[in-house]
Amino acid sequence: MADGEPDYSSLPLSERWVHKVWKVRKEAYEDAAKQFELTPDEYDPAFRPFNQDPSLWKGAVADSNVAAQSEGIAAFCAFLKFGGKEGCVRSRGQVITPIVEKGLVSTRPATKASSIEALLLLIELDVAGPVIEDILPAISAKQPKVIAAALAALTTIFHNYGCKVADPKPVLKILPKAFGHADKNVRAEATNLAVEFYRWLRDAMKPMFWGDLKPTQQSDLEAQFEKIKAEPPPKQERLLRSQQAAKARAPVPGAEEEMGDEDDADEPAEVDAFDLAEPQNVLSKVPADFHDNLASSKWKDRKEALEALHAVLNVPRIKDGDFNEINRGLAKCMKDANIAVVTQAAQCIEVLAKGLRKSYGKYRSIVMQPIMERLKEKKQTVADALGAALDQVFLATSVSECLEDILSYLGHKNPQVKEGTMKFLVRCLKTTREPPSKQEVASIVEAAKKLLSESSEGLRSGGAEVLGTIMKIIGERAMNPHLEGLDEIRKTKIKEYFEKAEVKAKDKPKPPPAPAARGPPGGPKKIVGGGAKKAPGASKKAAPATTAPPQPATDFTPPTPQPASRTAPGSKLGMPKPSGLSGLKAPQRRIGAPGVASPRRAPAAAAPPPPIEDEEPPASPPPPKPRIGLGRGGLAARSLAKPASTPTAAPLAPSPPPSSGLTAMERAELEELRAANERLTKQADEMRHERSKLMSEIQELKNQNAGLIEDHTRDVLSIKAKETQLVRARSDAEAAEQVNERLRRELERLKRALSRAEGLGVSGGMGSPGMTSPTPDDMGIYRDGANYPGVRTNRMSFTSTLSEEKENGDVPHNYPRSKLSPELRYGSGSSGRGSPARGFRSAPIDEGSGHGTGSGTSSVAGGTVGNGAESWKRAAEVTSQLKARIEQMKAKQGFSRP
Repeated sequence: MADGEPDYSSLPLSERWVHKVWKVRKEAYEDAAKQFELTPDEYDPAFRPFNQDPSLWKGAVADSNVAAQSEGIAAFCAFLKFGGKEGCVRSRGQVITPIVEKGLVSTRPATKASSIEALLLLIELDVAGPVIEDILPAISAKQPKVIAAALAALTTIFHNYGCKVADPKPVLKILPKAFGHADKNVRAEATNLAVEFYRWLRDAMKPMFWGDLKPTQQSDLEAQFEKIKAEPPPKQERLLRSQQAAKARAPVPGAEEEMGDEDDADEPAEVDAFDLAEPQNVLSKVPADFHDNLASSKWKDRKEALEALHAVLNVPRIKDGDFNEINRGLAKCMKDANIAVVTQAAQCIEVLAKGLRKSYGKYRSIVMQPIMERLKEKKQTVADALGAALDQVFLATSVSECLEDILSYLGHKNPQVKEGTMKFLVRCLKTTREPPSKQEVASIVEAAKKLLSESSEGLRSGGAEVLGTIMKIIGERAMNPHLEGLDEIRKTKIKEYFEKAEVKAKDKPKPPPAPAARGPPGGPKKIVGGGAKKAPGASKKAAPATTAPPQPATDFTPPTPQPASRTAPGSKLGMPKPSGLSGLKAPQRRIGAPGVASPRRAPAAAAPPPPIEDEEPPASPPPPKPRIGLGRGGLAARSLAKPASTPTAAPLAPSPPPSSGLTAMERAELEELRAANERLTKQADEMRHERSKLMSEIQELKNQNAGLIEDHTRDVLSIKAKETQLVRARSDAEAAEQVNERLRRELERLKRALSRAEGLGVSGGMGSPGMTSPTPDDMGIYRDGANYPGVRTNRMSFTSTLSEEKENGDVPHNYPRSKLSPELRYGSGSSGRGSPARGFRSAPIDEGSGHGTGSGTSSVAGGTVGNGAESWKRAAEVTSQLKARIEQMKAKQGFSRP
């Protein structure tokens, strides 16, 4: 073995890398790490074997010997650190799983630290997604220590790189599984990871997994969250290589700090539950009878339908689909008479717009106007729900899309609608990130100025707040022209709101300075080129003079007769001769005077001026060109040519500036374009005016329609009231008819009883002179007062009368027995309940002498006849009284006698 050791060091690195002796492998790992550190760049040949065969690292990081494994992972870290992105991408799929299963669970602190560093370097060189994707399967491992180590590694990754570089969504999905593990160490690492997520995401992470936790786990996490709520927002501690390169390229430290501040300011706002959640298809979960229940006449059915829809739509993110019918139904609910239905519909619009975000913008025209029309409600809960719905709809759109409806409702006749629209406009201006255009600012300012003259204090303050918020967006200087004509009190009020306003959009006019900086160099070039128009000809001839003088003359003459707009590009940009001209500029600058150098720069930089002068004097340019060319062709004659060119350029200098580098055709075309622009502007103004007129007419028609609807509703209610009164009158008439019928039957019965009593009295007086005539009682019932057995006939007739009444359906009145029965008080042994026969039999009659003496009978008969006439008279009076009473009762009920 001692003899073989020298041979190990002489073996190639690739053979020692996979040697069966662990010491040899360990030395190979150490040698590789040293070679990587000594390489000048990532393209060194030392990295080539590992880039060609990335599987070499799989055995190194998972070496069976712990000492060799530690050196192998350290060598892989050196490979990543010095090898660059290519080696990272090639070896990533081979090493992450062994590092997680063998390196992170090692008992050696150095091995564990190297394993975590390797994972961080893999992310630093490229991106975090593939690394996290390969770590997540370890969460389902059988050994709890592997799961706990993987969770700890994820915690370290998110702590260093944050949730902007590393996507937290895949990890949040499997987090409930870790919280439900039986091992306490796994649950503890899951808690640490959740706390780290809370540092970056705050409450936005809860919808992803919070509902799957036990109440005790939720309370424990809340206690942990309370400890870090007061901490400042976290910052990324470790930068990617791409971020490091971008930071190194930043030229100005001040600008870099500003960018960093902006990123820090935007970082908390970018983290949102919407970005973390997966889109859910809620259309399939909407109840099938939703639209039927929404059209029900019962408000409870409508409210229950909206509550069911709210439960379906209340998810962090909604998958886009066809929500036209649902939005139309919700918009219709804004006109519902029941405010509970209106509130629930507004909440449904809010969650739907929050779940769709920008995709909800296409439904804005359906729901915005009905919501703003319903702002007339004075109840605060309803107004809050409507305002929240409008805010979410605005977040899905922009100020430009909503401004038209907002401005139209700012002029609404209802002050509640006007105030609610004004508050909505202020919220829009504070939350928008895109500043409105100048035309939109002018429209908003005009509408706000009208609010300043309202009678309501709330509307006046709202107008000042709108103007103050606009001033915060566009700046005080740009706002000053809009405030002209306002008194100092209102300006002071606007300034107060300007100081208090907090907006997210700032108008930054950066583009204008760049054209202004480029303008001055271009101006002098055009003027100089135009003043020394013949110099370009000389320069063109001087350029090809090294090869052949005649060619430039032939090349230059054809462009002169052609139009300037076409010849200029072809002669100066399309031909290769200007390149030769640029090559001759340097020596000419050294030899010639500065006056000659300026004309040569002009033709190269400003092509348009020479053709303009060629077109204006067509005959004059050709003769001077050869003269200038001849004067400047030789070196000895150049001093004489310079003064000749200078005076010729002097008179021509003032002519080009008025032309501004444009030909007559271009100027004519420019004038046409300006005229067309003015015409289009006028048409746009006219159309805008017509559109405002049409909008006002539409608003008037809407108001008329609303008035007609109210009149119709009032008429319908009055008709229903009349119908109710008619039904009551009919029922009263029916009741009166029943009473009248009953009284008529009573009258007929009384008439029959009277006629029967009269018949009995006549027949009794003719057959038996001893019978007395009937006497009326208090109820008008006539009785016979004779005290002899023949009175039985009268009793029997009364009984028959009662039986006839029962057969006819008339229920006899419950008259007192003393008034219906004959006189029974004369007998000593009667009890008052006896029949009429019993009473007659008990009457004191002298049977022995009753028939023996005729004087007694005659006296009784005489008395009876005397009382009969009075009884008949009294009966007639009672009958007339009864008839009068019946007529009075009929008159009182309002019915005529049948």
